[in-house]
Amino acid sequence: MVERVRDTVVVGSGPAGYTAALYASRARLDTLVFQGFESGGQMMLASEVENYPGFGSGVMGPDLMDEFEEQAARFGAEMRPENVERVDLRERPFRLWSEGEEEPVLARSVVVATGAKPKRLGVDGELRFFGKGVSGCATCDAFFFRGKKVAVVGGGDTAMEEALHLARYASEVLIVHRGEALRASRIMLERAKENPRIGFVAGAVEEIVGDGSVKGVWLRTPGGPERFLRVDGLFVAVGQRPASDLFRGQVEIDEDGYVVLKRQTMTSVPGVFAAGEVADKSYRQVATAVGSGCMAAIDAQRWLEADIRSL
Repeated sequence: MVERVRDTVVVGSGPAGYTAALYASRARLDTLVFQGFESGGQMMLASEVENYPGFGSGVMGPDLMDEFEEQAARFGAEMRPENVERVDLRERPFRLWSEGEEEPVLARSVVVATGAKPKRLGVDGELRFFGKGVSGCATCDAFFFRGKKVAVVGGGDTAMEEALHLARYASEVLIVHRGEALRASRIMLERAKENPRIGFVAGAVEEIVGDGSVKGVWLRTPGGPERFLRVDGLFVAVGQRPASDLFRGQVEIDEDGYVVLKRQTMTSVPGVFAAGEVADKSYRQVATAVGSGCMAAIDAQRWLEADIRSL
């Protein structure tokens, strides 16, 4: 019996993964998507998305992902709601094992679209209020906090950027940091300090409280008692972690955990491509993830065509 070898296997089902699947399947490539147990990625936790083109009145994150999945499936992409447990990209066809399966899926090309996960604070109330006042993206959610008081947790450039963006909408933005020297660059720190809507609070978040939505946070202050800080929203800006562990030792990954792209969207392994936040340090937007998913699928299609011609 001849084993089936897929033209393209997409690992991940966020905006980048579904877009790659759409373009690959529409190009008549035999396409399989390993969606993972958390199908849809971080967008499944997003509230109303207002900065994705084509939805003038906004769209809920889960609804948008349902549309993405349906469109990719309409052109023939097969969806499997499983996590990939291990991969072997050392020789072709590439091999991918889903959890609990002994036999691998074989692929001529692979698109890595496993995304990234925001680093969490790990405090009570954080998960309960995610999307209900707790956010990891000011660009995505600042608009919903017009005229409100919010806090940003973090001390690096990302926290300063989040605070500066929030200050365009919120009445007051408090940057909560642990009290030691801030890690932010001098220019970003100066910009934050010069903004009249931005203040600084030394302390570590111990608990997030509310009733249906965030109402405030308890802080542990350096050398002092706990303090309650009344805010309407909390933005966690302590960094993010690319979901690249599955591919360590298989493709080149940089010191921050991002998959390294060598030519367009191709990784260090010919025939293996990456799209979305697993390879994106800078933008982390739905629109950019969609664009990179499109690019990865086109790159995979062209690489496969060139590979066939070389035989």
